[in-house]
Amino acid sequence: MMYRLRNLIFGSKPQTYKPVIFITGCSSGVGLSLANHLYKMDCYRVVATARASSLKVLREHGLIDHENFLAIPMDVTKKRDRDRAIDTVERIWGGVDILINNAGVSYRAVVEDMTENDEQKQLATNYLGPMALIRLVLPYMRHRGRGKIINISSVSGMLAMPTMASYSASKHALEGASEALWYEMQPLGIDVTLVQPGFINSESFKKVKYTGTALEHELGRRGPYSDYYTNMAPFIERMMHLSPTTPDDVSKVVYKIIKTQRPGLRVAATLDASFFYYFRRLLPRRWLHPVLFRLLPNSRHWGKGYSNSRRKKQQESLRTSLLRPFR
Repeated sequence: MMYRLRNLIFGSKPQTYKPVIFITGCSSGVGLSLANHLYKMDCYRVVATARASSLKVLREHGLIDHENFLAIPMDVTKKRDRDRAIDTVERIWGGVDILINNAGVSYRAVVEDMTENDEQKQLATNYLGPMALIRLVLPYMRHRGRGKIINISSVSGMLAMPTMASYSASKHALEGASEALWYEMQPLGIDVTLVQPGFINSESFKKVKYTGTALEHELGRRGPYSDYYTNMAPFIERMMHLSPTTPDDVSKVVYKIIKTQRPGLRVAATLDASFFYYFRRLLPRRWLHPVLFRLLPNSRHWGKGYSNSRRKKQQESLRTSLLRPFR
């Protein structure tokens, strides 16, 4: 009320502060949707980044450079690209006020089928790159006494799934580091938020990467993990197609965080993310993973013919853990 009265008496002043928003992974999905959403807004200055080979996608969507929008080539895994991109922003607009770490990659492979090189690529994109960008923008935010760091995580940062161990590990790492960073930034006026989407109705499952051995199993070569791949890939694809949430829906959640003063540390971006959050906390711990395992498609038949005696013992152990509370 007092604010409105002051404006009536003295007149309102136009807003001169235009936060600089730096977004990674803008060639598709949530990043592209968010760049589209912010493109025509005069109240922000936006930096949309993507790998050089994918930057043309932004042009195809009509996202061309203007006084409040820059499209910059950047591979989040390369130090030279990160340094060059942040230097460009600092030279033109002073620095980054809001960093949105959205770029990501997902490997589909069981732990035994991952290689050290593939593990490094997974972590470099989903964890090491984002953390390096955070270190580059924090001095400017600290000096200003304000800023936002928004990290796009996943339900896989809460609950892991078979054939996606490395992806889950990278998101768990991002979650842990972001939580520690939240405490560190509280006295400095900088907000840290994790956005946790679940299944999104998109074609991103087609971009999933495979290791050499995982691809052989996916294409039909029989092995101890063949059933894992042949069941999990269609299951994830089906869940994504059934999801009512689109990349636009998630980008709206991110935009709401941009506008919110002092947003929370964790924000669920899809209905299933909220469900799993409470499911994980309400179900007794000894039941959680046995129940989730039973819910996976054809999980009772996985690994049939391989280490069968051990498998029988595991089934008996699962049965015992489920029945123990009733005894």
